[in-house]
Amino acid sequence: MHGLINRSIQSYVCNSYGIDTWHEVAAGAELDFVEFEAMWSYDDALTPRVLEHLSLVLDRARDEVMEDIGTYLVSHPDYEAVRRLLRFGGVSFEDFLHSLDDLPDRARLAVSDLNLPALELREHAAGSFSLICEAPVAGYGYVMMGILRVMADDYGALALLEHTGSGARTETLSISLVAIDFAEGRSFDLGAPTG
Repeated sequence: MHGLINRSIQSYVCNSYGIDTWHEVAAGAELDFVEFEAMWSYDDALTPRVLEHLSLVLDRARDEVMEDIGTYLVSHPDYEAVRRLLRFGGVSFEDFLHSLDDLPDRARLAVSDLNLPALELREHAAGSFSLICEAPVAGYGYVMMGILRVMADDYGALALLEHTGSGARTETLSISLVAIDFAEGRSFDLGAPTG
């Protein structure tokens, strides 16, 4: 697993619960280190182990923790680059949804060896979609749910999201787009911030 993913989990824990909590998680997951390096690759078995111990330490359902991680990735100031990458998907939330199939390729443009799980959007009727998420780590669909909730708010859209099940290394989300202009969206400028 790419170090950026593991480092993001570590950052979520440290920023949300403190470094002592992260040390407790790292010890419980039997890591022989306490800091993930963002540009290294790690054994794929480490990430599920860390997530399992994180759920135990926080005494929260893993699905809730995974959704919180997704929310963190697009709402915390340290991860503004992730939000910007996602906002390049289109001018409306519906455009953004249609761009999700290309997200792994866009991420590789930023970090060439970062392989995000594949996503497939299916449109069933006007405003009704399902998102099929490849899930190499159980709960990845919940990470996407957290991301989608924040992005809907970011665009000013009202969307109902539901995790509708898991299959063989896939998870499915149901997306109902209730209103595309429910509220004023967050401002976004194509130019990179300066300063």
